[in-house]
Amino acid sequence: MQRRVVITGMGAITPVGLNVEETWNSMLAGKSGVELITKFDTSEFTTKIAAEVKGFDPLNHFEKKELRRLDPYTQFALVSANEAITSSQIDFEKEDKTRVGVIVGSGIGGMLSFETELRKLVELGPKRISPFFIPQMISDIAAGQISIKYGLKGPNYATVSACATSGHAIGAAFETVKRGDAEIMVCGGSEAAITPMGIGGFNAMKALSTRNDDPSTASRPFELNRDGFVMGEGAGILLIEELDHAIKRNAKIIAEIAGIGFTADAFHLTQPAPEGEGAVRAMRQCIADGNLTLENIQYINAHGTSTHFNDKNETMAIKTVFGEFAESVLISATKSMTGHLLGSAGAVEGIVSVLSIVNNTIPPTINYQTPDPECDLNYTPNKPQYREVNAVISNTFGFGGHNACLGFKKFVN
Repeated sequence: MQRRVVITGMGAITPVGLNVEETWNSMLAGKSGVELITKFDTSEFTTKIAAEVKGFDPLNHFEKKELRRLDPYTQFALVSANEAITSSQIDFEKEDKTRVGVIVGSGIGGMLSFETELRKLVELGPKRISPFFIPQMISDIAAGQISIKYGLKGPNYATVSACATSGHAIGAAFETVKRGDAEIMVCGGSEAAITPMGIGGFNAMKALSTRNDDPSTASRPFELNRDGFVMGEGAGILLIEELDHAIKRNAKIIAEIAGIGFTADAFHLTQPAPEGEGAVRAMRQCIADGNLTLENIQYINAHGTSTHFNDKNETMAIKTVFGEFAESVLISATKSMTGHLLGSAGAVEGIVSVLSIVNNTIPPTINYQTPDPECDLNYTPNKPQYREVNAVISNTFGFGGHNACLGFKKFVN
């Protein structure tokens, strides 16, 4: 008999909330997290806006000495993991910790730490580089730090697949539990790349919005006048476990992971495959893996980046997969509010997908003003919609042609 995998805890830090509840409520209110960048001087940058995490004081969570070793991306991951673990009411002291693992990824890792230490190298010489530099910067250290903090000795690693990173992390954790290699997994992603090199690099690619005079409307997925994505930051963490294990400890089951689909475009470094061919296969794999039916999927949390190519091709992909049901399924791009969280996007949007099932509510795509004739589906414009939600799929696609699709459904024992 195949092992079923359920979600029993969730944690998040996003540009619109410092926890899951705040994030969800902000999304239902259509709140934008995009403002002028405060982290550094943007006077020489083409893009001067981003979706920064607001009100986060690391000293509320860590000792000053600890912070010398923790890049902001790892701070976000640790705090979100704590929320997920606390909300699950798991007591790890009662668990076999060799059967509890961590898969938490980051698309970029400790970019601020890299820039800070590089500046020291250039200005002061190599002897001034911090001994903590490497373990601050590397993309696997958030997973390692979570494992160390809670003494979790099961499978432990990071996924790195650009913007599909945490979709892959959750999918890999799902498979780990399903095949019996662990009973519980802490999984997701974290990112903190709103730095001079982060913004400057994406500006050089001409990937970012330059709507600097009106930040809150800059992220506008599927809308005719979109001009690029908006950089965001934050973390999303799920605690997932095998169904019988959750029932045995009397856990509150939030939802079930139905299935996953992973594919590659094998086409271009940054552009999606024509007509979303790779996305089509990822969605079809996910739906088949979860034994879902098209008519029973009420909501798609779209990758919806607010770039011309992604939104057009994702729309075409949804039409190809859903056929006659494409007109009736509700779609939204919550990046319109959070900006693009890069490696943590899949996890945060997975949490949003789960909450849509719990609350029978579809969060909106804000800033949707002028429809694009090439993007002509129902993107839940500007206001949430209330309807019964039994099953959801969530898309994340990354530079390099990485595609991940996660399926979630209402838990029925």
